[in-house]
Amino acid sequence: MASSPFDLSGKTALVTGANTGLGQAIAVGLAAAGADIVAVGRSAADETRAAVAAVGRRFTMVEADLATTEPIDRVVEAAIAAAGGVDILVNNAGTIRRAEAIDFAEADWDAVMGVNLKTVFFLTQAVGRRMLARGQGGKVINVASLLSFQGGIRVASYTASKSGLAGVTRLLANEWAAKGINVNAIAPGYFETNNTEALRVDADRSRQILERIPAGRWGRPTDLAGAAVFLASAASNYVHGVVLPVDGGWLAR
Repeated sequence: MASSPFDLSGKTALVTGANTGLGQAIAVGLAAAGADIVAVGRSAADETRAAVAAVGRRFTMVEADLATTEPIDRVVEAAIAAAGGVDILVNNAGTIRRAEAIDFAEADWDAVMGVNLKTVFFLTQAVGRRMLARGQGGKVINVASLLSFQGGIRVASYTASKSGLAGVTRLLANEWAAKGINVNAIAPGYFETNNTEALRVDADRSRQILERIPAGRWGRPTDLAGAAVFLASAASNYVHGVVLPVDGGWLAR
């Protein structure tokens, strides 16, 4: 009997920002489907490690601050040393700064664009270079946003970075699809994470958001796992350059 097209047994996934929230849920979901996990983040990911171990997969932690491109080569070499190669790259690490556009600071612009777009591109370049040299294909999953489609308010650099990430996703798909590397993105809607805490504690804003979501609730990080497994697996072998909303129906409203 053929194995499931969603089976990730024998694969290694490099997941950035895997210590909490969406990255943690994605890492655990990929592990449950059979993948070993190399996590990248600024701090230890003990909770993620335990959850990955609980489903019987290997877990390697690489501590690095992705605010700059400086650690990229070290991160990739550590992943290769630990696992022999990277089959799946999940660019989840990100940051956000909030202010009115008229007051938005250059430092806040640079900080967000650096993590959310520049480092993502150059980490993908470094991993993609190894994937191409190995000749066995691979999967890249970028974590975009509803603001890859919409403008938002008070998040100028976040909107710019996530709109840019959608474009980079399509660019890389165009260049790498014929070489066996799938590049796609997931666009989470409004999820219960640290990044949305300011919105959720604002009673009026939270109510406005919930009224717009057909599903009637904020997303839970585990809601992303299925989309990540799909885009990481053979089930999506003919899917290239897609930005897949996982938003409770927000964009359909």
